[in-house]
Amino acid sequence: MSLNFNGVTIIFNVADIERTRAFYHEHLGIAFERYDEEDGSAFLMTKIGREVDLMVFEGDPKPGNTPNVVFGLADGGIDTLIERLAAAGVEIVTPVSEAPGGWFADFRDPDGQIVSFYQAGDVPRALT
Repeated sequence: MSLNFNGVTIIFNVADIERTRAFYHEHLGIAFERYDEEDGSAFLMTKIGREVDLMVFEGDPKPGNTPNVVFGLADGGIDTLIERLAAAGVEIVTPVSEAPGGWFADFRDPDGQIVSFYQAGDVPRALT
C-alpha cells in the first residue's frame, strides 16, 4: 500500500510555550505564530522548509512523550489505516479522535516509539 503524505509535523510538549518561543527565536532564528483556542489554550506553529511543520503545546515534557512525529494524510483514510494496523497486531495508543481541524490517531512502531497520523476534516476518513 502506498500512502500520499502531505507533510510531517514535529510536536513538542513544553512547560511554557512563551519560554520555548523565545528560546527558538533567540538561538535558532525560528519565528512561531501563536494560535489561541476558544478553550483558553494556545499553541505555536511554524513551517521548516516546505514539508515540515513545527508545533509547540503546553504539556508534560517527559522523555518518551515528546517530541512527537505526525504524518499528514493528504487523501484521508485514517479510520481504514488504523483498522489495518490494529488487524496486523500494531498497538494503537490513541484511537481516531478529534483534533483541531480534523482527526488524529497514535500507534507504536516496532521499537515502541509513538507515531501519529493526522488528516483534515474535509477528506474522507475511510479508504475504499
